[in-house]
Amino acid sequence: MPQLTVVVPAYNESAVLAAFHERLSTVLDQLPLACDVLYVDDGSRDDTWAIMQSLAAADPRVGTLKLSRNFGKEVALTAGLDHVDADAAVVIDADLQDPPELIPQLVEQWQAGYDVVYATRSARAGETGFKRFTAAAFYRAMEVMSDVAVPRDTGDFRLLSRRALAALRQLRERQRFMKGLFAWIGYRQTSVKYLRDPRLAGKTKWNYWRLTQLAIEGITSFSSAPLKLATWTGLAAAVLAFLFGLKVLLKALMHGDPVPGYPSLMVVVLFLGGIQLLALGVIGEYLGRNYTESKQRPLYFIEEERLPASRAAVHTDKTQQR
Repeated sequence: MPQLTVVVPAYNESAVLAAFHERLSTVLDQLPLACDVLYVDDGSRDDTWAIMQSLAAADPRVGTLKLSRNFGKEVALTAGLDHVDADAAVVIDADLQDPPELIPQLVEQWQAGYDVVYATRSARAGETGFKRFTAAAFYRAMEVMSDVAVPRDTGDFRLLSRRALAALRQLRERQRFMKGLFAWIGYRQTSVKYLRDPRLAGKTKWNYWRLTQLAIEGITSFSSAPLKLATWTGLAAAVLAFLFGLKVLLKALMHGDPVPGYPSLMVVVLFLGGIQLLALGVIGEYLGRNYTESKQRPLYFIEEERLPASRAAVHTDKTQQR
């Protein structure tokens, strides 16, 4: 029987984990697959790990993975996928904004021959208009600037086949934008549309600062357009400055007018200084990422791991056979 693993990264999700697992278990019971669940605790400060342990004790399909500290969702997701040994894996958040009831549709498309089946949000309930606008603007900006077609309005909720998982494990970059990496590996991909629900309980960990950082991560990881924009902006400023200087010179030679005074000079100096600082900032973002990659640090460390009881039995059998 084909094996399916559901990977659930979580950080301070104690308020919703029990309700999430109840709904997920109902879905897995109905699937004609051998299913298990891998919860990844990304260094939570609340009772998330204790609840994960209690779920594992009550359900033999549940495995747990605890990272040594909070590495961030992208790395926690990577850690979970690194520990999947199944024919397919589903990635889903624990906050119940992404409904577990959609998993059978993802499985259906996988069985139809697709390697990556991603869930696309047709609507986003419980979010402000500003957040919906900025999210839509980001995905469309990525579509224009990136060489990789990152699907619009699509988060991490998706299914990956075994060969897609194998390909993803070869991408060990430290600055990780998983939505881009999922698209970069290629293979046959399709989407399933759904209505995203409001968060059931707890608070979102993604404030506007962290979302901005994630957007910068995505753009700098999959596009060199900001560097090219800085180059062309500098070139345009230089051309305009040359034309303006030529105009001032000709006017002074022909009419004897004095050179424009202090206010206009300050405007020009501040304008060009701002452009230079912006260009240096863009270069600094790329240079900082190169510096991080050059250190070649491990992506994460594991403090504690517990395999699902069903998989642990299979692992023991294989060890004995060796």
